[in-house]
Amino acid sequence: MIIVLRKVTILDPGSPYHNSQKDIMIDNGFIKQIDDSIDAAADQIIDTKDCFVSQGWIDVFANFCDPGFEYKETLETGAAAACAGGFTHVFVIPDTQPAISGKAQVEYIVQRSKSLPVDIHPLGAISRQLEGKELAEMYDMYNSGAVAFSDGLHAVQSAGLMLKALQYIKAFDGVLVTVALDKTVGRHGLMNEGIISTRLGLPGAPAIAEELMIARDIELVKYTASKLHFTGVSTAKGLQLISDAKQQGLPVTCSVTPYHLLFCDEDLQNYDTNLKVNPPLRTREDMIALRNAVSEGAVDCIASHHMPQDWDNKVCEFEYAKAGMIGLQTSYASVQTALPDLSTERIAALYTTKAQEIFGLKQASIAEGNAACLTIFNRHMTTTLTKEENKSKSSNSPFLDKPLHGKVIGIIHKGRLHLNK
Repeated sequence: MIIVLRKVTILDPGSPYHNSQKDIMIDNGFIKQIDDSIDAAADQIIDTKDCFVSQGWIDVFANFCDPGFEYKETLETGAAAACAGGFTHVFVIPDTQPAISGKAQVEYIVQRSKSLPVDIHPLGAISRQLEGKELAEMYDMYNSGAVAFSDGLHAVQSAGLMLKALQYIKAFDGVLVTVALDKTVGRHGLMNEGIISTRLGLPGAPAIAEELMIARDIELVKYTASKLHFTGVSTAKGLQLISDAKQQGLPVTCSVTPYHLLFCDEDLQNYDTNLKVNPPLRTREDMIALRNAVSEGAVDCIASHHMPQDWDNKVCEFEYAKAGMIGLQTSYASVQTALPDLSTERIAALYTTKAQEIFGLKQASIAEGNAACLTIFNRHMTTTLTKEENKSKSSNSPFLDKPLHGKVIGIIHKGRLHLNK
């Protein structure tokens, strides 16, 4: 199959065509020609004005619920949502049943991924069955294809176990991924602790529960010199702690979610269960601090934290609703809406180069002769997620039927073109 992209702006610092507008010809999955103008017969021509092309996007934290919770999401439906969102690679958390805490579970994900339009990379569990008691078989999982290690939504509460994990992964230069939360502080909180939670009469989850854990884990990194990635960072102080650690030369990195950039606790005043997330939406000041950090380069990646929930667990009282929202299809448009002045180069870095550097993923640059793993997007078009166009098996999203700025045109991966409507 021959595909031609006309007059697209290439965003790839490793490419000789970076920041230039070119035509690109792809033949059977490989970039055959890049030139100012290509006049050749093609099976498919993409000729949409003002499009950008970058290396395929990477999402570093999503839940595909498979195996064990297929009524919420499957690898197939999760991959379809990721593809529609512009992603060619997705890291899936081990919060499955059974948990991804052994090589058999890792191999199940890796093998199933081969027939899907995107590459699904399992995050192996840090502790056996995510129980936080003893280390899982991390070395075996690494050899079977685990891209990094995480206890998913269950932050490791034991400092001793976290220390052992950080020491253990040094043998193969691994990375731990954590959602920072001290569960002994504000255990029953339903939303951010503050004026809004008091006004709504809901138990609060204080920001210090996140900040204490970030501070603890930074000290452990200082002791071990091992790699740690904080995801879902939601407070200004937490970001500052991570920035200070980076300035000290510590190997820590971080990602934020699109919804923490777009919403704050003030948006919960109508008790919308789709906005019940973990970590919770914080104050307006925290939201603005996150936006500034993304713009200034203090944040390394965007992580969708795609968390499907079935109808019964969202259409209920706020107290009983489960946390999370789907977010792969709206990730880019949410960020573009929250930060309309964010440079296109910065967007590409947030979704590609930074994640590649942190997790050691190797992707071919946009150059002649290389395999085509590309994301095509447009800053000036709009995205409206409808029930008909939602590829996820679940529909727990606050963005349904709401226009967002920016649109993913499609991806080219594994020799195939996948276009959105």
